[in-house]
Amino acid sequence: QVQLVESGGGLVQAGGSLRLSCAASGRTFSTYAMGWFRQAPGKEREFVARIRWNGGYTYYADSVKGRFTISRDSAKNTVYLQMNSLKPEDTAVYICASRRVGSQSEYDYWGQGTQVTVSS
Repeated sequence: QVQLVESGGGLVQAGGSLRLSCAASGRTFSTYAMGWFRQAPGKEREFVARIRWNGGYTYYADSVKGRFTISRDSAKNTVYLQMNSLKPEDTAVYICASRRVGSQSEYDYWGQGTQVTVSS
């Protein structure tokens, strides 16, 4: 099992920045990739970004490309999401997820989420 705990959310004005963190604990040695998703009120959860644990390859949703950066610190088993030039439409609960090596699922473990609110 892997436990994921997000932090770093908050209230920020449009154009501002936030950095989210997701700390993983448990059987983290089998992590293949980690990702960030978000869910706004009344909307479905949507993919934001992901990073492969070995090699650090990254992939972003078009809506955040050029504004958000995903990174990881292997020694700390932590993944980050640096969010710049935030827009009101970025307001959502941001949720961290991880995928095990060899898993057939898109993601196996999910965090509880952290709220990000961007005011206009």
